[in-house]
Amino acid sequence: MSDLDRYQDPMAIQRVLHAAKTIAIVGLSANELRASHFVGYYLKRHGYQVVPVNPREREILGEKSYPSLLDVPVPVDIVNVFRAPEALPGIARDAVAIGAGTLWCQFGVINEEGAKIATDGGVTVIMDRCIKVEHARYAGRMHWLGFNTQRVTSVRSGLQ
Repeated sequence: MSDLDRYQDPMAIQRVLHAAKTIAIVGLSANELRASHFVGYYLKRHGYQVVPVNPREREILGEKSYPSLLDVPVPVDIVNVFRAPEALPGIARDAVAIGAGTLWCQFGVINEEGAKIATDGGVTVIMDRCIKVEHARYAGRMHWLGFNTQRVTSVRSGLQ
């Protein structure tokens, strides 16, 4: 069992995704070409309330952007992190302070100190996993664009 396995439990991932309604995305970009923007768009499209947390933007995806988690005026179920790993301890402290349920760290956002801060504060930690990929995996919506194609077969139409 690797060190990260404890932060990648499939049952915990499913439970978190099923129970969540509000997701604050720290580092959400207004740039449509950035992964964070696409993930935010996907999550919003699939019924989650997305709260952008980016001090450089006023609005992203039609939602008001907040400078920090401490400024978010609504309860947050998941804090999804698109920041450098060294920023995680501070974000974890803020996630604990606002009573977030889960600290979700995207691919490559790995920081044991941040995970310990969150865990010690009663916050579930998912680390080095993409929330969009995991949602698609468990909701049956895996498609390269991230949308449900309504197809079950792998055979392309016209080639049958």
